[in-house]
Amino acid sequence: MASSLSAECTPLKLEYDACFNAWFEGYLEPLASGSTAEQRQQRTAQKAKEYEERCGKIWESYKSCVQRAVKEKGLMELLEQAQQEDPLVEPPPPPESPERRQ
Repeated sequence: MASSLSAECTPLKLEYDACFNAWFEGYLEPLASGSTAEQRQQRTAQKAKEYEERCGKIWESYKSCVQRAVKEKGLMELLEQAQQEDPLVEPPPPPESPERRQ
């Protein structure tokens, strides 16, 4: 895996990556066919809670470390400039699938 922006953040990055990847594997497990919308919604809420319990604190620690490194390296001004030049107002729409074009 890649290193973080700052060497001091790399151990947190590796810890977070491992936590997220383990959580995501469980998230990708398919529901039984014929699941209702309510069951899917409950599972999504359960997985969100599970993520927060397992990885939330690690993520916050890693994010704080990276934000500190961005400031220490003088990158805030560049990021702010990029946001002004090309603001992300809303995400682009998903590409149209081949089935929809026909």
